[in-house]
Amino acid sequence: MSNLDQTLVNTFKGIVGNENTLTDASECWPYGYDNSRQHAPPDVVLFPTSHQQISDIVTACYQRGIPLVARGRGTGTTGAAVPVKGGVVLSLEHMDKIIDIDPDNRSMDVQPGVTNAEVQRAAARHGFFWPPDPTSGDVCTVGGNLACNAAGPRAIKYGTSRDNVLGLHAVTGTGDSIRTGVYTTKGVVGYDLTRLLIGAEGTLAVITRATLKLTPMAEIVRTLRAVYQDIHSAARAVAAIMSQPITPCALEIMDGKCIELANQYKDLGLPEHAGALLMIEVDGAADAIDGAVERVKTAAGNDGLLEIEAADSDAARKQLWQARKALSPALRHVAPKKINEDVVVPVSRIPELIDGLQSLAEEHGISIVNFGHAGNGNIHVNLLIDPDDPQQMAQTQPCLDKLFQLVLDLNGTLSGEHGIGMEKRQYVSREIDETTMKLMRNIKQQFDPAGILNPGKLFPD
Repeated sequence: MSNLDQTLVNTFKGIVGNENTLTDASECWPYGYDNSRQHAPPDVVLFPTSHQQISDIVTACYQRGIPLVARGRGTGTTGAAVPVKGGVVLSLEHMDKIIDIDPDNRSMDVQPGVTNAEVQRAAARHGFFWPPDPTSGDVCTVGGNLACNAAGPRAIKYGTSRDNVLGLHAVTGTGDSIRTGVYTTKGVVGYDLTRLLIGAEGTLAVITRATLKLTPMAEIVRTLRAVYQDIHSAARAVAAIMSQPITPCALEIMDGKCIELANQYKDLGLPEHAGALLMIEVDGAADAIDGAVERVKTAAGNDGLLEIEAADSDAARKQLWQARKALSPALRHVAPKKINEDVVVPVSRIPELIDGLQSLAEEHGISIVNFGHAGNGNIHVNLLIDPDDPQQMAQTQPCLDKLFQLVLDLNGTLSGEHGIGMEKRQYVSREIDETTMKLMRNIKQQFDPAGILNPGKLFPD
C-alpha cells in the first residue's frame, strides 16, 4: 500500500487544484477498472491539464515511492490501467486538445487525452487520416492507443501506432521531461526512444504530447466479401492475396462458428454451411481501382470459394460489413463473460492455429470462435466461458496455457495490439529469453528507478 498522507494530497491539490483531485473512495472506485474484469482501487485520482503538472506530480510520487498509473478512458482489455498497488491514478481525460494540424507536413500535434475519433474527424477535414483504427475508436484515447501500440484493420497496409508517430513529449519516472523523435519523416540521431515508449504500457514514462504522422485519404475504397467452404480455403486465399502486389487496406477473417453466431443474431443471408468468410477492402486512385480489385479477386479465388460479392456503393459496402458488425453484439449475447485473446501467427500458419484451437476446444469442453485481422495473422481467439459452470471455469486456465504455447510453437507472438497488462505477464518469459528480459528490466530501471510507473504490469515478477 502507498504512503499517501494528507500532506501529499495537499501537494497534489496545490498542483492540479481541488476540483481536479478525487480522494473519496466512492469517487475513486470507477478509476480502478478498465475493460478487463480486473479492479483495484486507487488512493487518489488526479486530472492534470498540462505537461508541467504531470512532471510535478511524478516528481512528488518519485520522492515518496508512490505508485502512479496513467489512464485514458479505460478501454483496454488486459488490466494495464488497473492500479494494482493503489497510489495515484493519473487520468489524462482533461488533456484532450488537438494542438496543431500541419497538412503541408502531414502531421498533427495532440495531447494524450484526445480520442481517436476526434483525431480522425480533424484529419479528415484536411483530407487525411491517422491509420490506427481500433474497434473502440469512438471513445479510446491517443494516449491509450500509444500505450498498447493499438492498430486495427488498417494496420495491414498502413501500420500500427508505432509506425505513425513522429515524436513524443513525456515525463520519466523521476519527473524529468524528455522529447523523443523528430518532426520529419526521416531522422537517425540517437536511439529511437519514440518506438520504445509506444507499447510500453506507461511503465517507462507518461506521454504528454504526440506528433502524429497523417496519411492522405484514398480517392476510393472498394469492398469485397468472400465466403469459403472451410477455414483452410480462406487461409490459402489470405496467403495468395498477401503475396501479390496490391496490398488491401483491410483483410478480416471470420471462422464458421462466427458466421453461425452472426447469422443467429441477424439474418445476413450467408450460406448456412460456410466455413469461413473474408472481408477485403482495397483503396487507391479512382482510375486504378478496378484493376486493383480484379487482382485481389483473382488471388482470393480457389477451389474452396463459395461466393464473392463486391460493393459498388456506400450502401452496398455497409451491407457487406453487416456480418462483421453483427459479430461483437452476437458474442456478447451468447457469452457476456467471454475471454478474448489477440494472438498473432505467420499468415501461412493460420490453418495450423485454427486446427489447434479446435482440438483445444474439444479437449477442454470450451467453445472457441475466431476472427480478426487475417492479413497480418492477428487472430482474436474468443473463449465463450460460462462463469456459472465450475467445470468449465476449471478448464479455462489450462486451455489458455496450451493456447499460448501453440502460438509460440507456430513462431507467433502473444499479443498483436491489446498488450500484456496483467493478463499475460506470467507468459511473457516463454516468448522473451532471460538475457533479453534482463536488458528490458535494465531499461525500465533507467527510466523509472523507483519502479513507481504502472507497477505489476508487462513483465512477470
